[in-house]
Amino acid sequence: MEIERERGITIKSQAISLPHDHHGTRYLLNLIDTPGHVDFTYEVSRVISACEGALLLVDATQGVEAQTLANYFLALEHDLEVIPVINKIDLPAADIDRTRSQIERDLGLDAEEAVLVSAKTGQGIDRLLEAIVTRIPAPDGDPEAPLQALVFDSAYDPYRGVVVHVRVVAGRIVPDARIRFWAGDDATYRVEELGLFGIKPQPTAALNAGEVGYLVAGIRSVGQARVGNTITEAERPCAAPLHGFREAKPVVFAAIYPLDADQYDELAAGLARLQLNDSTLSFTKESSVALGFGFRCGFLGLLHLEVVQERLEREFGLGVVLTAPSVEYRIRLQDGSEFSVHTPGEYPDPGTIEQVQEPYVRASIITPSEYQSLNYLDETRMELRFDLPLAEIVTDFYDRLKSVTRGYASFDYEVADYRDTDIVRLDLLLNGQPVDALAQLVYRGSAVRRAREVCRKLRDQIPRHQFKIPIQGAIGGQIIARETINAYRKDVTAKLYGGDITRKRKLLEKQKAGKKRMKAVGAVEIPKEAFVAVLRGADA
Repeated sequence: MEIERERGITIKSQAISLPHDHHGTRYLLNLIDTPGHVDFTYEVSRVISACEGALLLVDATQGVEAQTLANYFLALEHDLEVIPVINKIDLPAADIDRTRSQIERDLGLDAEEAVLVSAKTGQGIDRLLEAIVTRIPAPDGDPEAPLQALVFDSAYDPYRGVVVHVRVVAGRIVPDARIRFWAGDDATYRVEELGLFGIKPQPTAALNAGEVGYLVAGIRSVGQARVGNTITEAERPCAAPLHGFREAKPVVFAAIYPLDADQYDELAAGLARLQLNDSTLSFTKESSVALGFGFRCGFLGLLHLEVVQERLEREFGLGVVLTAPSVEYRIRLQDGSEFSVHTPGEYPDPGTIEQVQEPYVRASIITPSEYQSLNYLDETRMELRFDLPLAEIVTDFYDRLKSVTRGYASFDYEVADYRDTDIVRLDLLLNGQPVDALAQLVYRGSAVRRAREVCRKLRDQIPRHQFKIPIQGAIGGQIIARETINAYRKDVTAKLYGGDITRKRKLLEKQKAGKKRMKAVGAVEIPKEAFVAVLRGADA
């Protein structure tokens, strides 16, 4: 994707089958490139289930980072053979000796077995291919057994339907075979096309046990080919499904509205098409008095949210407005009922609430030692571990961490549990009327600061009207912050050239009465820029 090239990161896993000759024997190496960012750890977890080994890439200029540790332990959980690979050895800032010592100390791997490569120049690639052949075990599986194939990814093609990415564990798949999915309905499908992953898809006559490839079978919905499902033969099914993996649950929620209300249908179609290739994206319909009709979406993290927004704008030409990111809160009412809320509009009357809980994450930060004086990993780095509220890190925490450490710190987290919290619903009133799209769930202790901040932003963004506009922040019925946009003033006495003062007073009173009537019936026009300014979150 163009976004991947611009950002220099992997967002979507990519597979390729690479023929390789080693000492006169021809091997087929199935390689899958996975993302490294914490938001896309789910991509890594589902790909690992289809592999026998892992190449653990470590940047020679950065060393072992938080994401490196997280992905390494993920590979260990699946009993994969791990080969450490030190990349970017051609750069002047590369410190190979330091990186080797970190691999040995932090990961417990033999640093002497680390393969030195430069993906840019190709240096060391031959040694890496040799290590794959000699150190990673070949897949096992009986090609004569009933078919067992693991679905580890899928993509949607508008002409062929769903292209299912599979790892064949046992048996074989051939064209025209009738297959079905273990979990789901009893529908059967005829295999229309099989292939291996290359620079371009490479059709093949069969996929045998141990091979990774794709199949096309006239499947019209990605939901039918859910990741982690098992494919088997319709006439000779396997005895049990393969061990799948948990479905990804969104942790960050935000509403997306079209800038132009007439583009609602285009936005719905755009989200549906993105979901076909990104099963972790979820969305439901939502409406707002101020912004019209839109969608409440669930994401794996803030980067995931930004990627979806950029793809909507670039690939579909849509202008969109996003509400502030939020998390899932668990509410228990005094009558004993429990439920979850994702938006301020779902938040119940505070008088009926007995307990509110918010998600906490277990975060790991690896930073250069000059920024702290706590426990050291070595003489140059240290690892910080914190339990943090998820709501505090879903906005700009990662960017600010990179900023204060000049880009050297790395960050990884996983959702740990839910803990008690004290949040309130902050309502924003314009001309005495609440604006639902600007309501927010905030911590009670920071409610006044946030209310003042939002009121100030709205004052700067909303144009003046012919009547005075009060901007108020309120919790319940209590006003905690206020700003005022002054009205335009028309000099109604300019046409007077003298005479009795009562004439001037009469005109001023008439103007005052007119402004009062206008304020009572006039609607405040809120430009989209005002929503964007507020929904960007707190000031840095």
